[in-house]
Formats: sequence, structure tokens, C-alpha cells
Amino acid sequence: MAKIQNKISIKNKKAYFDYEIMDKYVCGIKLLGTEIKSVRESKASIKEAYCFINNSEVFIKNMHIAEYTNGGFTNHEPYRERKLLLNKREILKIEKKLKDNGITLVPLLLFLNDNGLAKLEIGIAKGKKLFDKRESLKQKDVKKDIDRLLKK
Repeated sequence: MAKIQNKISIKNKKAYFDYEIMDKYVCGIKLLGTEIKSVRESKASIKEAYCFINNSEVFIKNMHIAEYTNGGFTNHEPYRERKLLLNKREILKIEKKLKDNGITLVPLLLFLNDNGLAKLEIGIAKGKKLFDKRESLKQKDVKKDIDRLLKK
């Protein structure tokens, strides 16, 4: 298979603002033909998506992949549940961590690897409190100010 030249990466910036990421995993996604074509056109969003475990399998829900323009009648549903492909050992590790209160599984990054396969980076996260979010904004502003001063 030929190497894919354009790197496609769809980020969930809000996840880093709303959650404190404790651990990250990279997993494959079980997609249909028209879905992977839409992802390659960068017509996907993981902003409102979340992950859950059902019968020792990990799924992502509310991930939007737009219908493929040339799909015809064989097109997919934009918001269907999609299975994530992880090792059994990783799933058991994630399940163990999710039993703690306030811990959730959030999608962080959807990208294509060197072989053109869609991969999803998921993170075990703990929700931030309001004062933590304010602290993040302050740090961001300070970093901007320092960058401006260094530029001059």
C-alpha cells in the first residue's frame, strides 16, 4: 500500500480543557468503507463523542463522520456506535481504572497512521473542577505573554 502523504488529525481540544488526562491508549476503529473515505477527506468530529465498555468491548458513541459524497445508497449512519479495537489486556486495565468514581474514557485524537488506517487516541480522564479550569486559562495567558515578549 502506498504511503499517505497528507496527515489527517482531528483533535478534541475541549477534552484537554475539561479533563485531566491520566493515561492514553491508541486503538483502531472498526469502520465501513464509506466511513474511512469520509475520514480521509477530514469530514469527522469527535467533540461530542464519548467511549464506554460493554461486554468487555470498547465502543465510541456520538462520533460524527459525515456521509461520503459519492456513497450512493450504501452510505453509513453519521452517528452510529463504532467498535474500538484494543487488546484484551488493555481493556481489562481500562475497566479496572473506570471503576473509580469520577473517571471516564474520552477520545482525544483521530488520525491516520502511515499505512492509511484510522486510529483513535483515547484517554482515561478525571473531570476538572471550575478552579482547575481557571488555572489552565491563567497558564495559557501567561504562556502567550511570554511568547509575545520573546518574539520582540
